[in-house]
Amino acid sequence: MAQNHEVTERHNLLNPDGTLAEPGWSKSLIQIYNREDIAAPKFRIKEWDYYLILCDKHAVALTLSDDGYIGMQSASLLVFDDENPWEHTNSVLNFFPMGKYKLPRTSESGDIHYHDKALDMDFVNDGRTRHIYGEYRNFKDKKPLKVDITLEQPPMDTMVIATPWKENKKAFYYNQKINCMRASGYAEFDGVRYEFNPETDFGTLDWGRGVWTYDNTWNWGSGNGYINGKPFGFNIGYGFGDTTAASENILFYDGVAHKLDDVTFNIPSTSYTDPWTFTSSDGRFEMDFKPVIDRKAKISLKVIETDQHQVFGKLTGKAVLDDGTVLNVKDLMCFAERVRMKY
Repeated sequence: MAQNHEVTERHNLLNPDGTLAEPGWSKSLIQIYNREDIAAPKFRIKEWDYYLILCDKHAVALTLSDDGYIGMQSASLLVFDDENPWEHTNSVLNFFPMGKYKLPRTSESGDIHYHDKALDMDFVNDGRTRHIYGEYRNFKDKKPLKVDITLEQPPMDTMVIATPWKENKKAFYYNQKINCMRASGYAEFDGVRYEFNPETDFGTLDWGRGVWTYDNTWNWGSGNGYINGKPFGFNIGYGFGDTTAASENILFYDGVAHKLDDVTFNIPSTSYTDPWTFTSSDGRFEMDFKPVIDRKAKISLKVIETDQHQVFGKLTGKAVLDDGTVLNVKDLMCFAERVRMKY
C-alpha cells in the first residue's frame, strides 16, 4: 500500500546525481523541474502536455510531446452517439526531437507551438487561461479537424506525483493532473461543430516530464462533473514506477483535494467494453463503470511498441471525502485506460 507521503517544501526535483530528491505527492508543482539536471541521454527524456476536453456527448484529446528519440503530436475526436458511437485519432511522428520543441518546465505558464505541413497546434497559457487552438488538415477522409477551446483554471488543488523506479535510480516520472478546468469553445469536423459549455463541461491536463524505463504498463482514469452544484473530479491510477511513497489516487471537490489510498481497476477478461468496477482499499472509491467506446490502438515499430485501451463510459457509485462526506456519483462520463508501452 502506498504511504501517501506529501511533499510540502519547495526544492529542486532532482539531486545533483540525477536521482529524485523526495518521492511523493503534492497539490502543486512544489518541486522544481529543470531539464538540465537530468542524468540521462537526451534521447531518453520524455516531455508532454495532453489535454482532454470532455462532455456527455463528445470529447477532444490533444497531445504535443517530445519523447527523446521520437515525438508524437496527436488529435482525437470522440462522439458518444447512443446508436453509433465513434472515434478517430490521427498522429504526426517526429524522429529525434530531443528538446527542440522547448516544452515549458512548468505547467503554470508558458506556451507550446507546433507547425508542419500536416498540423498547426498551439497551447497558450498565461497562468490562468489556457487557449488551445489549431487545425489538423487531413484528419480523416481528407477532411480537417479544427479546434478552438479555452480552459479557465481558478485557484485550486491539483494532483502531482514524483515517482522513481527501483531498477533505475536515475529514472523518474514527474506528473501533474489538473482537473475541473471549465471548458468553452468547439471542435469542428465534416461540417459539424462540437461545442463545449463552461456551465457544464471541463478539461483535464496530463502534464508529464521524466525519464522512464523501457517497458511499462499502467492504468489511469479521470473524470469531471458537478455534484450538489459544486465541481467534482477524480484521478486514479497505478502500475507505473515505484509508488511506495505515494499513489496518484485523489478526489477534487470545490477546488480542494482529498487523497485516497489504493484503487483497483477490475477490468473484465472478456472485453474492455463489458462493465468494469473500481474498488478501493479505504472504501472511499467504489464504482461501477459502463463503457461506451474503446479508443484502442496498437503500434509495433521494432523498438517502439504500444497496446492501449482508453475506454470512455459512465461512472456510478460513491466517493468519500476526507471528512466522511459521501458523494453520490451518477452516470458521470469519464474514461479509464490500460496501456502497455515499450519505448
